Amino acid sequence: MSVPPPRPAPGAALTAALEAAADRAVLAPSVHNTQPWRLVLHGDRLELHADRSRQLTVLDPRGRALAQSVGAALLNARAAVAAAGFAAAVDRLPDRDDPDLLAVLRPGPGPADASLARLDAAVPLRHTNRRRFGEERVPDELLRVLVEAADAEDTLLVPVDRPDHLDLLGRLQRTADGIQNADPAYRAELRRWTTRSADQGDGVPPEAVAHVDGRQHDALPLRDFDTTGSGGLPARTGSGTAQTVVLLAGRTDDLLAWLRAGEALERVLLELTTRGWVAAPMTQAVEVPLTRTQLRSALVWHGHPLNLLRVGRAAPTPTTPRRRRDDAVRGSGRPPAPLRHPPVPGATGWVPPVR
Repeated sequence: MSVPPPRPAPGAALTAALEAAADRAVLAPSVHNTQPWRLVLHGDRLELHADRSRQLTVLDPRGRALAQSVGAALLNARAAVAAAGFAAAVDRLPDRDDPDLLAVLRPGPGPADASLARLDAAVPLRHTNRRRFGEERVPDELLRVLVEAADAEDTLLVPVDRPDHLDLLGRLQRTADGIQNADPAYRAELRRWTTRSADQGDGVPPEAVAHVDGRQHDALPLRDFDTTGSGGLPARTGSGTAQTVVLLAGRTDDLLAWLRAGEALERVLLELTTRGWVAAPMTQAVEVPLTRTQLRSALVWHGHPLNLLRVGRAAPTPTTPRRRRDDAVRGSGRPPAPLRHPPVPGATGWVPPVR
């Protein structure tokens, strides 16, 4: 159902808020760093479109991961609008004749969402981290915060903490990983997004992934992005069942639920970032139909598995590249210029922003 737009806000402030929303949106996480969005700025709104030319047709034929990526960009845009002091109306899937128009964001007068405004500063600090995590587990009180963050975006977050559930997850993750890696088309698609030139501004660079040497046998295997043997991170990721693992699930299995799950994912990641925690997706088990069905039957029969995260603490990791802003954003009043990459947290270690 469409959300009635609020009354227009004053011109200059509204324009600045929309430009800031686009700036934050393009920093969102996305599957294989494909950045599968096209943002269009208008005088009173920001449109978020899916860019199907960037869809992973082997890994993600239905567009679940693509929609989640755009949802994460939407959450960042909402946080920027709130930080600028505006209320916002969001119209999701507003046009039946244009299924790739996934959302329209309209800032307006009224109380800003303080809970989202607080997260805005964490957007440029958030990075996927594929390093070995420390042994510290996420405390129960923070898990409750994450459950509430996902629920605010109409998405379920289920901590996977029972030994039998973790054992099952490990088996399903290894099974899914094996199925995917046995498919030449999957490996070819993966190589396409891990051998990009720096000037393309997308994909997963070698310096951000572990150097796999064939001796890794993690209980919960991360995806092997080291397609050229030049991974810049240590081989041992230590991804196991002793770490904190959470499952994100939609209440339905359709485009709207996938979009909302992306908003929930980014809200959860930003809550973690503000507290100095990091996360890495390990989504093979939700990408393969067989293991996704088994995962649902065992862990979340009342929902549909859409994302899996391991959460912990780890040393900083290199940033991933970003496309030129004018390649991803249309209708901006700014002159074309490369998007400046946010810095990697400094040599003294990770310093979370003050809450």
